[in-house]
Amino acid sequence: MTRPQKPCRLSRRAMLRGAVAAMAAPLIVQARVLGAEGAVSPSEQIALGFIGLGSMGLRHVKGFVQEADCRTVAVCDVDTGRRREAAGVVNQASGSTDCADVADFRAILDRSDIDALVIAVPDHWHAALAIPAIRAGKHVYGEKPLALTINEGKAIVRAVRRHGCVWQTGSWQRSTHHFRFGCELVRNGRIGRLRKVEVGIGIGPTIGPQPVMPVPDGFDYDLWLGPAPWAPYTEKRCHWNFRWILDYSGGQVTDWGAHHIDIAQWGMDADGTGPVAVEGTGTFPPDGLYDAATHYQFTCTYASGLILEVASNDRLKQGVRFLGDDGWVHITRAGLATHPADLVRDRILPGEVHLARPRGDERQGHRRDWLDCIRNGGEPITPVEIGHRSITVAHLGNIAMRLGRKVRWDPAAEQILGDASAERMMGRTMRAPWGI
Repeated sequence: MTRPQKPCRLSRRAMLRGAVAAMAAPLIVQARVLGAEGAVSPSEQIALGFIGLGSMGLRHVKGFVQEADCRTVAVCDVDTGRRREAAGVVNQASGSTDCADVADFRAILDRSDIDALVIAVPDHWHAALAIPAIRAGKHVYGEKPLALTINEGKAIVRAVRRHGCVWQTGSWQRSTHHFRFGCELVRNGRIGRLRKVEVGIGIGPTIGPQPVMPVPDGFDYDLWLGPAPWAPYTEKRCHWNFRWILDYSGGQVTDWGAHHIDIAQWGMDADGTGPVAVEGTGTFPPDGLYDAATHYQFTCTYASGLILEVASNDRLKQGVRFLGDDGWVHITRAGLATHPADLVRDRILPGEVHLARPRGDERQGHRRDWLDCIRNGGEPITPVEIGHRSITVAHLGNIAMRLGRKVRWDPAAEQILGDASAERMMGRTMRAPWGI
């Protein structure tokens, strides 16, 4: 399936080159036009900034420096050590010392010479950072999950569409051949009528109460907290471990749900919709620092009657399993399994459903797809609406489990029905001065 093409919105930097030049040629000239194979003039490269340089952010830095048609001009993190490490990676790759490293993301947003941003910050910062970035005229590669709450996700979607941002959600499994092929088998009826989809993801960790600690030198903890409620510093609260604390994330349900629920919706042909009812149970630690669900199971019912079940992998096998009348397809990062077994050797024929296919594969292909869409126009393989719809399912699961009752959902209006307490959990209050 060919993705729809649309004109690429010019960045403020491109506008400064002059209206005549902008109308006469593409925003960024292809390498072959400039002559040298793979070489792009620095003035014609996509200028990138990075905000958030933890494990995922640094991985992105190392990935994007491999792409000849972009250059990294600035990196940002509240942790001095992390941003200096990232700047060192960039400078080593470029053979210069030009990459700026800054602590406050607002210094990045204010730079008119930056075309696009890679944002890989904790979930509680996603909306409060992404929306001003979009308003500042930047294209965005936004790490998954799209947002901490449903309402914040809706706000990001509105901002992207209002300002013409090219947004790629970091749910990169759509850029992987065997995930795509497995979904194509399902979409083309190879397992008969689809009856149920099962998603198995990890068990969440626990930890006891943690001591209050002094904030380390070189770490802006207040800015790290940002819109989240104030809390005393302790080492296990920050960096990778934010995922297990509900003020900052949704636990495994959103961390891995943003990957596997996304594939479930793709195979179900449900990218533009969602369930009409969600119910389930979860085990939430009664004390200690981590409070996200450890073990969980919730069931999503769609208007068609199709069932999506999501559970920790002590209850469902890790990965995404599509169950049909005539067989099944099971996809994990390790590969694809089917019944009948020979489905793995099947071919998707001309005229059948062919899902979007970026240039390249896996994480690097996902990055390449975003750059191609900035350069040439078109919709990335995981645009903002898809990232939002997929993680909404996970958010609804968390809401239903935390309340201990069924939640009814109107996927067209994107609204919880008849439950004021559940509806309030679609959003949160941000700590001043932050907001969206």
